[in-house]
Amino acid sequence: MIMGRGRNSRRGSVVAQGVHGEFKVPGGKLVVADLVVHDHVIEKATISGDFFLEPDDALTRINEALSGIPLNTPAAELSARARTALEGAVSLGFDADAVAVAVRRAVTGATGWTDHQWHLLRGEPYEPALQMALEEVIADQVGTGERPPTLRVWEWASNAVIIGSFQSVRNEVDLEAARRHDVTVVRRISGGGAMFVEPGNTITYSLYVPESLVSGLSFVDSYAFLDDWVVGALNDLGVAATYQPINDITSPVGKIAGAAQKRLAGGVVLHHVTMAYDIDAAKMLDVLRIGREKLSDKGTKSANKRVDPLRSQTGLDRADVISRMVATFRTRYGLADGELDGATLARARQLAETKFTSDDWLYRVP
Repeated sequence: MIMGRGRNSRRGSVVAQGVHGEFKVPGGKLVVADLVVHDHVIEKATISGDFFLEPDDALTRINEALSGIPLNTPAAELSARARTALEGAVSLGFDADAVAVAVRRAVTGATGWTDHQWHLLRGEPYEPALQMALEEVIADQVGTGERPPTLRVWEWASNAVIIGSFQSVRNEVDLEAARRHDVTVVRRISGGGAMFVEPGNTITYSLYVPESLVSGLSFVDSYAFLDDWVVGALNDLGVAATYQPINDITSPVGKIAGAAQKRLAGGVVLHHVTMAYDIDAAKMLDVLRIGREKLSDKGTKSANKRVDPLRSQTGLDRADVISRMVATFRTRYGLADGELDGATLARARQLAETKFTSDDWLYRVP
């Protein structure tokens, strides 16, 4: 089923269209919006879902508040209308903002996870610059339809610091320490902060998704939406993981992962996440120019300790954690094995040579 597609009925010379949108609240319930749209107006709104709401007539008030309004009503006003309708009611598993998102997803023709045929890419370990190039090449392939929406799990060939697209090299990295610890510094195409990775001690994955999947969501909400499956996977492993805005996954003992995104031409969203399995905190602190206060805020009280939330909290080998994560995605949305073919690797190697290993790119913000 494609979101936004529904039955049409002709009224005079104007067609009334039924559109459908869904929003699964991260950590909460499903909210569904079925709308009858006529002459650029939401003629009738029907909200449903597996949420809890008391009293029953609060749902009628929500539907009435959303009926008769223009299709281009901003999300903030949709939320305000739903919030007014919910005054005095008790809602569990959703809120007024979730209602607004479901409505916007219906209006904008958003797609759902299961509307797409997902492919899984697993590759051999690659050097950091090649990994950066693969991100751009695969995203471009998904955007042009050459490749279906994809989940890729990375393997690192060497230690690395990956700085965000807009970060300053000298402000973020001690280059002498990086050389001492054999750490390669690369710049990615997405924003956000610096990430320190070690082969075997880090789990990195990427999602390459059509923009329609996050249609109707704010930029901030799209992070939680795209991370919901992995939070669920970690919960199933016994980790009390939660999403923390804007782009972190945390647990009671500290930060587990950080995400970053890039919207690219062709209508594709690149969403990649680096997770700490078992990181040497002393080495990380030596290479990254961050203070102990910031490191402590991210869940590490001593630079002499390891950042090991996934190893210590699951008791599983890294490969087992990855397998369980992939299995969760496959169960929820379907997942077929794909291939990182020679042509893709050749394009990525050329891009790594011309762009991602160049000083012009790495030091574009000195």
